[in-house]
Amino acid sequence: MSRYGDERVLVVPRALLDELGSFQGLQFEVDRYLPTFLDPGNNFFMPRDAAEDDPSHKQIIPYAIFHHEGQFLHYVRGKKSGEQRLASKGSIGIGGHINTTDHSPEPLGQETYLRGVEREVHEELKLGGTYSQRIVALLNHDDNEVGRVHLGVVHLFDLDSPDVEANETEIADLQFLSKDALLERRDHLETWSQACVDGLGEILS
Repeated sequence: MSRYGDERVLVVPRALLDELGSFQGLQFEVDRYLPTFLDPGNNFFMPRDAAEDDPSHKQIIPYAIFHHEGQFLHYVRGKKSGEQRLASKGSIGIGGHINTTDHSPEPLGQETYLRGVEREVHEELKLGGTYSQRIVALLNHDDNEVGRVHLGVVHLFDLDSPDVEANETEIADLQFLSKDALLERRDHLETWSQACVDGLGEILS
């Protein structure tokens, strides 16, 4: 029985990352990688069931961090989270897979990706104010089973208001915390959030 139904997710070959220069943790040279990953000739949709167990491909995952006046949105993933391997972990990243619902007749390029980012954010959160956002880094960790099959694209959302609510029951204990408070909780954060908390100075620069 399929774990994910007929869901198909956007992937790139792992060999492409190695060709461009593999890295662990945060990589701030976004322009070295992302245009190539989002080139329609380099990516495609794969059944998620297969992708989750296939380290020869990397699933492209937008990972959005929300910042307001020196504080960062933090939550705990509920036990019914879509990614069970991260359930009950603290996180400062909102995001998920780019899938075929984000794809219309144009090529699978940047517009498809950005449409997926907006969909993921608004599926998971209700933002009461306006915001600006930019891509600040990439994330890769090959030392755990989740990281081996995913590649993160870190987006920084600067909010003009702290009016944010969860839009899914899997997002619990939503609150804004300072960098110091996040560092105190570091051991309880998922791996990608640990990397982002450690790199917050560069992320904000």
